[in-house]
Amino acid sequence: MVTRLGAANYSVEAVGDPQAALDACGLFRPHLVIIELHRSDAPGGLGLLKEIKSQWPNLAVIVLTSHGTIPEAVQATQSGAFSYLVKPVAKDELLGHVERATAITSPTLSESEWRENILARSALMQDRLGVANRAASTDEPVLLTGEYGTGKELLARAIHAASARRRMPFVTFSCRRSADRTLDIELFGEQAGQAGTSGLPRDGALQHARGGTLLLEDIGELPLELQSRLSYVLASSVAPAAVARLICTTSRDLKLLTDSGSFLRNLYYQINILPIEIPALGRRREDIPLLVSHFLEQATEPGGQRKIYSAEAIELLATTDWPGNVRQLFDAVKQNVKLSHGKIMTREFVQQSLNERPAKIPTYAEARDQFSREYLAENLQRTSGNVTQAARLAKRSRTDFYKLLARYRLQPEDYKRSPSAAADDPDREER
Repeated sequence: MVTRLGAANYSVEAVGDPQAALDACGLFRPHLVIIELHRSDAPGGLGLLKEIKSQWPNLAVIVLTSHGTIPEAVQATQSGAFSYLVKPVAKDELLGHVERATAITSPTLSESEWRENILARSALMQDRLGVANRAASTDEPVLLTGEYGTGKELLARAIHAASARRRMPFVTFSCRRSADRTLDIELFGEQAGQAGTSGLPRDGALQHARGGTLLLEDIGELPLELQSRLSYVLASSVAPAAVARLICTTSRDLKLLTDSGSFLRNLYYQINILPIEIPALGRRREDIPLLVSHFLEQATEPGGQRKIYSAEAIELLATTDWPGNVRQLFDAVKQNVKLSHGKIMTREFVQQSLNERPAKIPTYAEARDQFSREYLAENLQRTSGNVTQAARLAKRSRTDFYKLLARYRLQPEDYKRSPSAAADDPDREER
């Protein structure tokens, strides 16, 4: 280990016991400590980890062992380890972890910079941001849970921005796709000459994220076969995932999916090392006025009239239920800005736009038609207006799908997005 690190131009001080390690930390003030656990001294080695983190909280620690177990890995991560490596460790993997761990001691982004796109003043959300900031200092997988529209992707990007990988790629991959084969290639890539391929090598999301962060959105939707392959990749010390920080998101209860057999138990434990639950907007109502002010700026076109809400209108927005969370609130503000004629939007105007009057219960046929139209629209939105892909998602023929679109008066062109529009899509920011 000393020879390998020394050849990479690191200055290394080797010691043989926990007390010598503590003495060396006080004397040399290292940028990184590597602790090797032996079966005979565990959990003594983890005790040394806790002691180091208590005396030097910002000192990065890598735990190395030849008998790794999931509970031990979880305990090491919760005790503050930057990463947990199982021997034998390949040279490139070791040096990659060391490089990222030592980068922690370099100047980091300020508090306002790493989370500048996340607006929160509620104690609940501030607590989650604190957990996210601590998670950013490690190299372990993060699982972000929460309802749709709570801002899981936004928090994932903030974790990446606060990490040592912030200058490396941030790759987003949606597990909601139509064909398993398409998912397979786009996630894992394909090798030259692989059967059923073009014969040319192709990188997948794992390769594109090398050295950076890979965000797997809606991990609960990943087919079982690909879950198995991902679990194998994560367990392999020489796999691309070994040098890509993994963040997964889900709006579903993965524990229930695991119990029902829809999600692999091994994969669940592999990605659930650092779980962070993002609260629904109804649990952080103190943040709504702050969010509304921000969304007003986003919804105002350059050179357009800047509109504001009256105090009563803000109060109404803050006390309204938002099942679609932050995403739904943004849509409401955007709609209000477009439809209002005056500069000040009143409570009455907002109440009318929210349609708070008691609605009549729809008939079965009306409810069915409403669901069908929303379902078709969602498929078109997910595929950016690609009818062939949308029809495949719905498991209908292309001809039948066109008939359904005509019946519900939906135009695929309305859902096609330019690259610039896709980049500005608030749905991506608030997923």
